[in-house]
Amino acid sequence: MNIFTDLIQNPVFLSAGGAWLVAQVSKILYESIRYGFRKERLTGGGGMPSSHSATVTGLTVGCLLSSGAKSPEFAIALFLAMVVMYDAMGVRLESGRQSKILNAMREKDLAEGRTPLYEKPLDESMGHTLPEVIVGILIGIGVALLMCLWAAPLIENALNMM
Repeated sequence: MNIFTDLIQNPVFLSAGGAWLVAQVSKILYESIRYGFRKERLTGGGGMPSSHSATVTGLTVGCLLSSGAKSPEFAIALFLAMVVMYDAMGVRLESGRQSKILNAMREKDLAEGRTPLYEKPLDESMGHTLPEVIVGILIGIGVALLMCLWAAPLIENALNMM
């Protein structure tokens, strides 16, 4: 088999990748409705829902459903998920808050005719709030259940018929 065929039959890969895709598309739609479409949202971090949380939750639940709670894969994914979500709500969220303050200082410098310390504004939407992480977790769980219990077996059966 080739790598593509292996990946599309891998429920853990489908769970993590599918959760990321659903969260990213949801984020773009949600923020476009709320604030209007901005192309920066196609690649930027932060916002509702958390793609990071959705991806690592999809990975974790995919490992749980595929390999069981005793598996090393599940243990690794679970601790990775905890670190990623903690970081998204901690360090990255604080970095975004600091960027907001620094951007305000930059704007003040520009308004007063002083040269700012940096050319372009800093990205303010880096981290996630608890509600954004929770919605990401729910997306990850839902997509992993869908992929592991329905899509992966369906794809495997279809490939076996070929």
